[in-house]
Amino acid sequence: MNGISIRTERLLLRRWSDADLPALAALNQDSAVMEFIGPTLNEAESQAMIDRAERSWKELGYGRFAVEVVETRELIGFIGLAQCKFESHFTPAVEIGWRLAHKFWNLGYATEGSSAVMDWASANLRLNEVVAFTSISNIRSRRVMEKIGMDRNISDDFIHPNLGPSDPLRQCVLYKRQLAL
Repeated sequence: MNGISIRTERLLLRRWSDADLPALAALNQDSAVMEFIGPTLNEAESQAMIDRAERSWKELGYGRFAVEVVETRELIGFIGLAQCKFESHFTPAVEIGWRLAHKFWNLGYATEGSSAVMDWASANLRLNEVVAFTSISNIRSRRVMEKIGMDRNISDDFIHPNLGPSDPLRQCVLYKRQLAL
């Protein structure tokens, strides 16, 4: 495994390996995990996610980390950075995001890992700010955004341009955090 990794008290955030696909595919097929993201993904779509993350690391020097619990070495999901791939009033932008297997929710892992990624980004990348967004009804992710020092200005909330008029996930909240340069 090449490249950057981050170790926290309980987590290892690292680059992806071929062995990660089954666990990622399983969490992407869990409707509870995907409730505020969109349709579940099959194994090929999960492999494409890994490929995009690795391409981002090679091209941009950042991406989405595979996340495992140090004690068990179990892959529990991903946390990391990506470029926003749509047009909106706040793009171009770099987004922090996370997706963890359902059985690992409410243990503080999303906050712990995301805080570490924000610290790493502040120390290693020349970014002015990082954004995060989600459906207005995704209270769990909104709490993580607040816990990692992100702020919401209600005037920045937006309608996601890639979602249709009847999609319940279309109304999004936007959070931002300035990074020290």
